[in-house]
Amino acid sequence: MLITNATVITWGKPNEILEDHAVLIADGRISELGPTADLLARHPNSERIDAQGQFVMPGNINTHGHFYGAFARGISTPGAQPFNLPTILQKLWWPFDRALNEEDTRYSTLVGLIDAIKNGTTTLFDHQSSPNFIDGSLDLIAEEVDRAGMRSILCFEVTDRDGEERANAGIAENVRFYNRCASSDVAGGRVAANIGAHACMSITEESFAKMREATPSDAGFHIHVAEHEYDEYRSMEMTGTRSVDRLLNHEMLNDKTIVAHAVHLDAGEVELLVETGANVSHQPRSNMNTGTGIAELESYSRAGVSTCIGTDGLGNAMWKEWEIACLVPKVKHRDSRRMGPDQVIESGVYGAAALASRYYPAAVGVIEPGAYADLIFVDYHPTTPMTTDNLAGHIIFGFDESMVTTTIVNGEVLMRDRQLLTLDEEEITAKSRELAADFWKRYEELVPPDPVLG
Repeated sequence: MLITNATVITWGKPNEILEDHAVLIADGRISELGPTADLLARHPNSERIDAQGQFVMPGNINTHGHFYGAFARGISTPGAQPFNLPTILQKLWWPFDRALNEEDTRYSTLVGLIDAIKNGTTTLFDHQSSPNFIDGSLDLIAEEVDRAGMRSILCFEVTDRDGEERANAGIAENVRFYNRCASSDVAGGRVAANIGAHACMSITEESFAKMREATPSDAGFHIHVAEHEYDEYRSMEMTGTRSVDRLLNHEMLNDKTIVAHAVHLDAGEVELLVETGANVSHQPRSNMNTGTGIAELESYSRAGVSTCIGTDGLGNAMWKEWEIACLVPKVKHRDSRRMGPDQVIESGVYGAAALASRYYPAAVGVIEPGAYADLIFVDYHPTTPMTTDNLAGHIIFGFDESMVTTTIVNGEVLMRDRQLLTLDEEEITAKSRELAADFWKRYEELVPPDPVLG
């Protein structure tokens, strides 16, 4: 397939904006990149997509999400409203995930995949939690990722809050699915795996030891860390050490590991992340919503931590997340110079691409020969000059997900001219609305009585 008449944003280093260029795709990867006239002359018989001057760029990458949270949109929490993360977990998310069944999981995943395709996000790191549907849950999610044509790295949340039996089942599901992905091309090689865990505050030393013993040595981990101070307080109470130190002690920190949130780290923990190459995934909208605070991403990056950006299940609109990542430090520090657009791009583009590329045999998140053909068309018409020097400012203050017209993953067109090609949005929306109504009733029956602990 030959994409012609494109204004290509490569996201290479150095980045380039190439006008009137073409991209040749073969076997799911980018084969050639060059002026439209040159590639048309060399490949006159190729199937063509005319970009009509639109920007063609790598699809976005969400480095921490939760498909299963789709049915939370619009939900009401009965009784006294939770006021901090521990109470939000007890009153919303922990009864919520216990209410999930197999069909809820399937349609939550489909809702998230539609959202990602329409918003131009082509790679998703997902973190599943469904204590009453553990065995085979990752196979089900992979099946729907395959149907949609997306790229995703999956795991299941191990926790001791639902008892030892479910904790062991979560470990087994992670390891089984990881080994499946390592031994065969799941979804044509588009689905990979890491090992998921909830947070240090809800995992015993015994379960961490079981996870490490059962997990292949080259696996990455995906875990919430220091999202709230309670995670650190509880770790200190359980073991006398802080959260990141516990992960280091269990040899769970490496350059594939995702430390999500990381709002309340101390300097020693930051140093450990630098030494091990572990990645901090920043979720500014979620952290604002739960009132947990905002991670010091600038400081982490300055110290040498690998940083990237996710949504924590609040959709897959990454440019929206980048905008908040840019703006909220200015408010927090009352200094408009904080977290410039270029710094956001370092995490949202380059940090995310580096992380995703470690899970696949070819590069993700860049337009260059040999990289995966995960591309989006963006119908943006700059009214001021746009160059590589000010591109970040255009994206933060000008780009909008509604401008995404075409989404391609692994060379397959998933959406063309805003029309979904692999998923039936009308059917999925109607079924989800039906399932969610019943799901909300089951959730309300599981909500604990007031008061809850702060």
